[in-house]
Amino acid sequence: MKLSTRGRYALSAMVFLASQSDMGPQTLATIARDTMPAQYLEQLLGQLRRNGLVTTVRGAQGGYAIARPPEEITVANILEATEGPVQMSACDGEENACPQSGSCCTQNAFSYLEENINRLMHSITLSDIISNVPFNS
Repeated sequence: MKLSTRGRYALSAMVFLASQSDMGPQTLATIARDTMPAQYLEQLLGQLRRNGLVTTVRGAQGGYAIARPPEEITVANILEATEGPVQMSACDGEENACPQSGSCCTQNAFSYLEENINRLMHSITLSDIISNVPFNS
């Protein structure tokens, strides 16, 4: 399983905005910082805005800012806004999605993995990332 560029860029942009939250709105070029295409980032920031994670300010001093305090925004919020929900298998939670639904020996394992990945992603906030909190505990 690999996180797509969409999720990585969105998380990176949100970490940057959280780290600059006291500095006011940030321009698209500042957020992109030569590490991601500005047009692609603009699309991602639009998705994050529609999901209530980013606000926009128009005008000469305008730009993008996080919509809530960094301790209230989790990795799950960001990735779900840009990637959709974590789903380990197509049959997980959907009875008719697979002909082996109900008798599949791997369904419980996928459900367990999905629950724990989601729990972990919901426990890590932007504040944790900025503070460089160790995640191995």
